[in-house]
Amino acid sequence: MLLPPTNWLSQAPLEHLHLDWLTTAGIEVALLRLDQIDPLISGNKWFKLVEHLKAAERVGAEGIISLGGAHSNHLHALAAAGKRLGFKTVGLLRGHAQETPTVLDLQAFGMQLHWLGYGGYRARNEPDFWAPWQAQYPQLYAVPEGGGGLAGALGCAVIKEQAQAQLPSLGWTDYHGWWLACGTGTTLAGLVLTEGGAHPVYGALAVPDDHGVAPQVESIMQSAGLATADYELIDASRGGFAKVDPGLLAFIEQTEQASGVPLEPLYTGKALLALKQQVEAGRFAPGTRLIFIHTGGLQGRRGFIPTST
Repeated sequence: MLLPPTNWLSQAPLEHLHLDWLTTAGIEVALLRLDQIDPLISGNKWFKLVEHLKAAERVGAEGIISLGGAHSNHLHALAAAGKRLGFKTVGLLRGHAQETPTVLDLQAFGMQLHWLGYGGYRARNEPDFWAPWQAQYPQLYAVPEGGGGLAGALGCAVIKEQAQAQLPSLGWTDYHGWWLACGTGTTLAGLVLTEGGAHPVYGALAVPDDHGVAPQVESIMQSAGLATADYELIDASRGGFAKVDPGLLAFIEQTEQASGVPLEPLYTGKALLALKQQVEAGRFAPGTRLIFIHTGGLQGRRGFIPTST
């Protein structure tokens, strides 16, 4: 059995985000704290995994093989789930062998690691990429990078359900849109599908254009048979994936002190800074209410933010 009992993780709290720049603009933001659903399997990662696990169980697989980098939140959540639920996990990693806090955790959780180099990792979208790995691990089910694809997106429908159920606690009857960081675009695609055009979804791109987020989102839309979709991708990469600069780190430190909400610099920190820039540019009218998804990934901050901050 790869799947746990229903509702085995905590529900994500939905809470007001109080920051001066939001108050000045007259914008209300509710923060969906997916970082609080579990100490290890946190953020949006489990939601993207659950439909893949169902598919793996249907074909009788004994575990999961997937891809990621040396700071991968996806692999971290997958390995932790595998250890807790008792299924095998294999990780195919970008680059060459290195020790990061994430990699050490993957090993402690029992994930078998293979380093692909950079050229080998770039080939992950080639038609024949998975063949040798499936030959080596025939008992495992292959999951795309980040838990992507239509299956990953469909698992994210629960995120909307959790948020909407808590709107009355904020005194809200409705909202005007979603804002979240995008690494593969899977969570954004899942929200777009479940919204069906009712509310727009704004994706703050934490990766450059060459990571192919837009084509991946469009591919998911096509797979789901959705002809039109209300979403927008906004560059928040600050020059590249995992690019961290003093301005971003200063913003994160100031925001954590003001709000008490922990952030990380690769996704949620970049997404919130991009929202601030859009708000200060007058993008949203006073009275706008947005749901901002905290996509977790706090384990990854260990490689970028000193523990003293």
